[in-house]
Amino acid sequence: MKKNIIQQIDAIAIDQPQTVAYQLGTTQHTYADLKAASDRIAHFIQSQDLPAKAPVIIFGGQNFEMVATFLGAVKAGHSYIPVEQHSDPARIKQIESVATPAAVLSWASETAIDVNMPVFAETQLTDVIANGATDYDASQSVQGNENFYIIFTSGTTGLPKGVQISESNLQSFVDWANPAFNVADNSRVLIQAPYSFDLSVMDLFPGLCSGATLVVLEKAVTDNFKTLFEVLPTLKVNEWVSTPSFAEICLLSPTFDSEHFPELKQFVFCGEELTHQTATKLIERFGDAQIFNTYGPTEATVAMTSIEITAEVLATYDRLPIGYTKADTQTVVVDEQNNPVAVGQPGELLISGPSVSKGYLNNPEKTAAAFFEKDGQRFYHSGDLVTQNEDGLLFYKGRTDFQVKMHGYRIELEEIDHHLSQLAAVHQACTVPRYNKAHQVTQLIAYVVPADGQEAGNDLTKTLKAELAENTMDYMIPQRFVYQEKLPLSVNGKIDRKALIKEVNGNA
Repeated sequence: MKKNIIQQIDAIAIDQPQTVAYQLGTTQHTYADLKAASDRIAHFIQSQDLPAKAPVIIFGGQNFEMVATFLGAVKAGHSYIPVEQHSDPARIKQIESVATPAAVLSWASETAIDVNMPVFAETQLTDVIANGATDYDASQSVQGNENFYIIFTSGTTGLPKGVQISESNLQSFVDWANPAFNVADNSRVLIQAPYSFDLSVMDLFPGLCSGATLVVLEKAVTDNFKTLFEVLPTLKVNEWVSTPSFAEICLLSPTFDSEHFPELKQFVFCGEELTHQTATKLIERFGDAQIFNTYGPTEATVAMTSIEITAEVLATYDRLPIGYTKADTQTVVVDEQNNPVAVGQPGELLISGPSVSKGYLNNPEKTAAAFFEKDGQRFYHSGDLVTQNEDGLLFYKGRTDFQVKMHGYRIELEEIDHHLSQLAAVHQACTVPRYNKAHQVTQLIAYVVPADGQEAGNDLTKTLKAELAENTMDYMIPQRFVYQEKLPLSVNGKIDRKALIKEVNGNA
């Protein structure tokens, strides 16, 4: 009988107990450490008599204990909701209101958490991992169609949406990713993305299910360019997983090349568009390395297309393809009536297969809008415009709605508008993206009609940014504010966002 995700990881702990599973700085933890810690967390959670199968929030950074707690929650029978320690406390309240989780397990002792549920603090959890019992009821562990994790993304009403990913969804992804990207027990896999961002799943579970070593690059390091290039060469990673934006930052250093990183043999990109320019630089700097471009919405479990970007691919296409669909998944390109379009014609990408989510947690309205059944198959409306050639190769063309990606983060422009409209100094607001020539979002610009009595200018901008910071993530705060007496309206009386986008970017 095939082992599930947890059984695969535990089997490595039994067969190769001293293999290093996790490295953060000079601290290493083995697979045996990971199994023992997660078993103790599982025992502890089961002893708390929490509501069966209810999700739990796991709050913290990128330390080993976070990953052990993820696995411990799943072993105990609970899906986990990862929340990054630098998140605004208001976001936890929002997630609480949507998910009704059973508890918070916090590895960030410096952050006070105000919620109406049990909060298990770092001191208590540290004692559990050091001294707790390791026995737990494995029959209660998450399996099959039960939720394994829930990733919260931005939503159009101001409340985030919780994407439910089951154990089966995750298994489909891991079964594809490990052979596709050559993840093996001798791999040293870079972990750079925060655990609240589903790109981190591309490192975590393919790596742990294959016996690889996960090598962590903390936010404190990536935020400091000088420190970043002192630390990066010491990691000795051979598999690089990140957004293209992070690689572009690294390419600013002339030492980011095969001479200074001889072990680095593979790049896997996801989360946003990989530009021709970035891929060209990587091939010039790392001539022997493989470069994979992948694509996939959170709702389809991280990624479900891939292609190796070679010199031939670069020579053939001005805008890089996002790849071929994985074998167990079906994609269809359709028009606005959900009818398939001709080969080469643009349309929305529909996705069906075992890695497609069951929907948004406790949000039947949004689930019904994004997921549908056709001929016995469940499909997801990606909202992405693509074309497909005769060979099945997919090309990304943009969004069908006003959701954008910037630096790998998915942002609903209407959510920013919602938060702006809640501010006393704002009468009306509309946020639009600025694109560069490589089709990447480089800036968010908020068009604002100030409330009566408010004077437009730098002081107002500072006030609005400060107030937004209380309720939104920092990457969602517009970089620029433009003040107007009125905003353009479309023929149906709505704010004409498309007109503002054209004003910012020209008619291209």
